Amino acid sequence: MQDVVAAYPTAKVLNGERARFEIRGGSYRLIVAFYFPHQIAFVKFIGTHAEYDAVDALTVDQF
Repeated sequence: MQDVVAAYPTAKVLNGERARFEIRGGSYRLIVAFYFPHQIAFVKFIGTHAEYDAVDALTVDQF
């Protein structure tokens, strides 16, 4: 996860596998779950700040 934050300093680490990114100038939020052993990233959520506030970032699985 340290490499993710090094590449994207505005990313917020949510736990050992999930991170939140602000996209489109901060208008939207993106939650990504990483599976580091196979270098895979799973998009779990994309939405506005209001939509983000309505979900649990650690368990959401929108896609």
